[in-house]
Amino acid sequence: MDSDDQARAEVRLCTVPRRQRADEYAMVLLAEGLTPRIAALQRSFVLTVPEAEAERARSVLGEWTAERRSERLARDEDPPPPLDLQPGIIVSIALLAVFLVSGSRQAGGPWFEYGSADAARILAGEGFRTVTALTLHADLLHLLSNVVAGTLFLGAVCGILGAGVGSLLVLLAGAAGNLANAMLYGSSHVSVGASTAVFAAVGILGGVGVVRRRRQGVAGRRAWLPFAAAFGLLAMMGMSERTDVSAHFFGFVAGCLAGPVAGWALPEPPPRGIQWLAGTAGAGLVVSCWGVAFGG
Repeated sequence: MDSDDQARAEVRLCTVPRRQRADEYAMVLLAEGLTPRIAALQRSFVLTVPEAEAERARSVLGEWTAERRSERLARDEDPPPPLDLQPGIIVSIALLAVFLVSGSRQAGGPWFEYGSADAARILAGEGFRTVTALTLHADLLHLLSNVVAGTLFLGAVCGILGAGVGSLLVLLAGAAGNLANAMLYGSSHVSVGASTAVFAAVGILGGVGVVRRRRQGVAGRRAWLPFAAAFGLLAMMGMSERTDVSAHFFGFVAGCLAGPVAGWALPEPPPRGIQWLAGTAGAGLVVSCWGVAFGG
């Protein structure tokens, strides 16, 4: 063996069937200042490094492959949430029925007088308005936009938590968003629409997604990706000039707070009996709030 061969005594790191994988490993090692070499065999490729670099090279490849495996598991174990569109369709039909009775806000019917989220009146004790306002819409276009988005996002929440529990949680978070919005303004601010609850659903999805990732062992920034995605949806859909930005934001925040709690408490959707109870409670809450609105 001559002096050059002695200077570079090669150690085999691995043998892989594809050149692309060998090149990938080599690039990882080169990025760390190492000097890998690829040798082609009959049906495979051998990656080697100088003997002096072997220990460091094994450590680098071990860390890199572990990280890739973790990312792959996170993608495989965190699929898109299942959709249960039936609750969204039922809610959409109910909202359409309310619109047919109430008419548009421009028509000035009594439904808007008694049910809008009037900040001053909410703070004066008419808390039922935080719920009734979610069922009113200014015009048909306003209704249709919320129906489309609401069906999808409510369907995603119900796919995770069940139809009854998911619907009730979205309703309560939407009402909490209206209350927070009223507290922000504290005076003559009036709003209507289900969009506060729609963005509450977006926040819930983000919160539940983070809890699921943490439960699967995903750590660091990757665990918070569902929150980042949810915030991206808020920025994209809820911040236009013609919308009640603060109501959307507070609905989103309420959902972000409710989502992790629901995710930890309910790793699986509750049984049918609890779903029916929760769904009945949600429907009963809306009906009773309207009863108080017109009866008071």
